[in-house]
Amino acid sequence: MEPIIIVLIILVVLVFIALIKTIQVIQQASAAIVERFGRYTRTLNAGLNIVVPFIDTIRNRIDLREQVVPFPPQPVITQDNLVVNIDTVIYYQVTDARAATYEVASYIQAIEQLTVTTLRNIIGGMDLERTLTSREEINAALRGVLDEATGKWGIRVNRVELKAIEPPTSIQDSMEKQMRADRDKRAAILTAEGIRQSQILTAEGEKQSAILRAEGEAKAAALRAEGEAQAVRTVFEAIHAGDADQKLLSYQYLQMLPKIAQGDANKLWIVPSEIGDALKGLSGAFGNFGGGSGDSGGSGSSDSGGNSGGGTERREKPSITD
Repeated sequence: MEPIIIVLIILVVLVFIALIKTIQVIQQASAAIVERFGRYTRTLNAGLNIVVPFIDTIRNRIDLREQVVPFPPQPVITQDNLVVNIDTVIYYQVTDARAATYEVASYIQAIEQLTVTTLRNIIGGMDLERTLTSREEINAALRGVLDEATGKWGIRVNRVELKAIEPPTSIQDSMEKQMRADRDKRAAILTAEGIRQSQILTAEGEKQSAILRAEGEAKAAALRAEGEAQAVRTVFEAIHAGDADQKLLSYQYLQMLPKIAQGDANKLWIVPSEIGDALKGLSGAFGNFGGGSGDSGGSGSSDSGGNSGGGTERREKPSITD
């Protein structure tokens, strides 16, 4: 009985192992390569699959999702003989599991080496400044070459990104000094432009102020002159309207004489020549007022010089009294 039980147990174990090998469950977004006696038979897709146990074997399981692979920094020489270290990141996806398994031994290593050689070819035709400012151009060129080369491997390169471009330390210091100098230059230019604009605005304001001040002074002078002219016309019209005679004018003339000598600074004043005519007119007015006819006291009649009693006539010219 014991050998029969052992054989039964062995058969049950073999059947269980055969069932396990017969039923293959493939995860979503995955694929499996089936080989029969070492030769490719078919590709298993996601879901429940049946294979022949002990005859069919699973060679490889491949993830069909998009993969991200960062590559270490690679030294690359630019056109102006400068060495820069460039980090790259590749986004790829397996589209044909059979080709990815049989067309290339290790597609990850193949993509890395292809990326390095292509990157050196692209950067070798650019100088440092263009390399630092042409990331999109480098990404597009690198992606085009990789996608074309990896197509027969059953791999599609979706994106290629340059993660970092690091020039030598001395070049970085020089670039920082250059950028600092450019910033200082722009700041100095902006400051000079601001000062220039401020001076222009100040000059414009002073010019406008001077123009307005001159226009105001001209208008004020014109108004003053017009007022004085109007005052003269008013006085002249008032005199003519009042029909003033020589006697009134002589009296007004004499009243203005004290005003001429007013002030402590007046050390010198001038007596006009018309003072004699004014005095004669005024004396005649007082004579008419006192005698009624102007010829009383025949022996003491006044002559042309205003002297009586046989005195000598003396007519003085304008004199200056200190």
